[in-house]
Amino acid sequence: MTAPLVASPARRAVLADVAARIPEPDRPVLVTVDGVDGSGKTTFADELAAVVETSGRFDAVVRASVDGFHHPREHRHAHGRTGETFWSRSFDYPALLRELIGPWRRGPGTSYRTAVHDVAAETALDLPTSVVPAGGLLVLDGIFTQRDELREHWDLAVFLDVPFEASVARMARRDGSVDDPAHPDQARYVEGQRIYFATCDPRSRADVVVDNTDLGSPRIL
Repeated sequence: MTAPLVASPARRAVLADVAARIPEPDRPVLVTVDGVDGSGKTTFADELAAVVETSGRFDAVVRASVDGFHHPREHRHAHGRTGETFWSRSFDYPALLRELIGPWRRGPGTSYRTAVHDVAAETALDLPTSVVPAGGLLVLDGIFTQRDELREHWDLAVFLDVPFEASVARMARRDGSVDDPAHPDQARYVEGQRIYFATCDPRSRADVVVDNTDLGSPRIL
């Protein structure tokens, strides 16, 4: 993988701190970067993976995202587009466990895939398999990754703590969407993530909580 640009000294320091907390058991390691939509999960996970890869602590660093395990649109929207359906019907957790997390937990030599669905194109994927490396690290980003089906599988869980006002505004700049968390176009996403907070309390479940509101000056809480 190509190391992304890590801009500020404060950000480099936080990434180095989080990287140092990744354990090194005698098996492949699984790390998740969790947080609300727009909290900066993908960028943080890319940067974290690059920092670890540069350190040489692991033989291979693999990146993946829960976004590669969306259900098809007809499943996601079969019961309407509400906060509840966003929380309960967005992702195919059996496929995520079967194709990616389970193989990494079983250990070296097991075949895995990093995605089964292209949500942008709304098409199923049949990617070639890769083999879990003996000294490997998997860094997976995504929303809802500390829900009950997944929480026990992580060696380190990072939660990016960003208020909705900041995260929704960040998505608006990125995607051209509305920047009001109460707007109907955003409300289902915000409500779904509030259900996650009430059901799973991901801040408490996480091993590390990072205030990522200011991208140039994140803080470990």
